[in-house]
Amino acid sequence: MSISKSTEYGNINISLDAVASLAGGVGMASQKFVKDGIAELLKKENYAKGVVVRQGENGLELDLYIIVSHGIKISEVVHEAQKKVKYMMEKTLELKFSAVNVYVQGVKVMK
Repeated sequence: MSISKSTEYGNINISLDAVASLAGGVGMASQKFVKDGIAELLKKENYAKGVVVRQGENGLELDLYIIVSHGIKISEVVHEAQKKVKYMMEKTLELKFSAVNVYVQGVKVMK
């Protein structure tokens, strides 16, 4: 499935994988847990694994799977991730996103 837009210059088709890659970069974690229960950290080329994009009834929806650092306020990080990703995606793609859901997959302890 892809997103289609028409401009004065022609048609544009954007794959949902491209949207997911664009939304990555917030320290994403894989949707699937490693077998011992610890979420794996993703490298830059795998950001799309930490993002699910789907077409909802009211527009596009994003699910972000993140890992947060120990000692930070999780609610603030989640709220800022939602605001930043929603703003970036709407400005970059000129599309409306009805929801940006953030799922904290784990807490990383910094040594």
